[in-house]
Amino acid sequence: MTETMGRKVLIVDDEPNIVWSLEFLMKKEGYAVATAADGEDALAQMREAAPDLVLLDINIPKGNGYAICQAIRANPAWSDVRVVMLTAKGRDVDREKGLAVGADDYVTKPFSTHEVVDLVRRLLGSDG
Repeated sequence: MTETMGRKVLIVDDEPNIVWSLEFLMKKEGYAVATAADGEDALAQMREAAPDLVLLDINIPKGNGYAICQAIRANPAWSDVRVVMLTAKGRDVDREKGLAVGADDYVTKPFSTHEVVDLVRRLLGSDG
């Protein structure tokens, strides 16, 4: 588990139950965790201390996941940050839009929390 040490995950979602369960699981895996309930807070936290990975809901107050992902991709300092979109929008067109704006992966709600943990492990575990 030492490979996760020092890795930081930012969870951006306005549903407290989702934030709580993902935060619990990420900490259990050994990741440092930050949370944001809206787009403005997410970008402020990115500027303060960029995480290694962002779990990003699309439907959030003060912005949306697509715009946040584009902002992350537009900043060269954040080029190594992985972005996983978490959303109830499961249509192919929504997934394609998420990947088109630069998301590394796209997970639809309801999702298996273990699926998300495995995905984070895959995206962060072997390249560090």
